[in-house]
Amino acid sequence: MKAEYDFSEAKRGAVVEPKGKTRISIYLDDDILAAFRARAEAEGKGYQTLINAALRAAIDPSAAPVTVETLRQVLREELHAA
Repeated sequence: MKAEYDFSEAKRGAVVEPKGKTRISIYLDDDILAAFRARAEAEGKGYQTLINAALRAAIDPSAAPVTVETLRQVLREELHAA
């Protein structure tokens, strides 16, 4: 390893932007972030992926995963109709 390097002729490499994603900075409450990180570790996923899924479900409730309450409601309706 050289003691000193000459970067006077250096050029910056091309920056490739990821398609479909935008980098932003937001502030989240500590407990919210801790909950997402804990869930991510338990599920073996990234916490940002889980936050993205939660936000997607919030803007499109039909895409949200089925909750226990929703499942119970559907079962009640189907049993009542039978």
